[in-house]
Amino acid sequence: MPRWPLVIAVAQPPTTTYDVVANVAAHADAVRAAAARVVVFPELSLTGYELDAAPVDADDPRLAPLVGACAVTGTTALVGAPVRGESGREHIGMLAVDGGGARVVYRKVHVHEAEARFSPGDGPVVLDVDGWRLGLAICRDTRFAGHDAATAALGMDVYVAAVLDHARDAHVPAERARRVVGDHRVWVATASFAGGTGGGFDPAAGGSAIWGPDGGLLGQAGSEPGEIVRVTLTVPA
Repeated sequence: MPRWPLVIAVAQPPTTTYDVVANVAAHADAVRAAAARVVVFPELSLTGYELDAAPVDADDPRLAPLVGACAVTGTTALVGAPVRGESGREHIGMLAVDGGGARVVYRKVHVHEAEARFSPGDGPVVLDVDGWRLGLAICRDTRFAGHDAATAALGMDVYVAAVLDHARDAHVPAERARRVVGDHRVWVATASFAGGTGGGFDPAAGGSAIWGPDGGLLGQAGSEPGEIVRVTLTVPA
């Protein structure tokens, strides 16, 4: 089955910590502005990096404006939030939101010791969108070459990372993206928080970016909230 080009965007919307309603509205605005098949958002993007924020359920009615925006644009939005797991566990999660609703598709594997409230996810995940296999990662996951190797073993075309770094560490996502490209020859799309995020990371680095499988930088945002980078991925002839 042939794969059509995939339009993917990375977004760094303004964040109001703890305010899911305001953040959903900002996400919906970004989805409409991106006009992309996939839009990737940073870690814990729906709550800000506040480690005591309440979990967001996939059927939370506050997500309705984002579901509606995705329905109009035909987008799958990959958004971040604390989520509930089994047996009372909680996770730093990634939800896939489209016109049909939301579902949890990935749980962060390499949680930091400061994130002790959260349990590690079960392991690597790839998400299929129109025949493109998106390998999923959340922030500290990208530190470990074993994580992207295990994800690549599932057959990924694009390594999709939702991250948060302080401005002083703005170089880190690019270094890790270049490692992934060098090891696996895939596209890398990294959505990075910008501006105020909570959790002591102010100011956050921004710099959301997309790299090609040859290591070339295809587009990069600046350090300000509200920026979006959009790239069309194609299958080599």
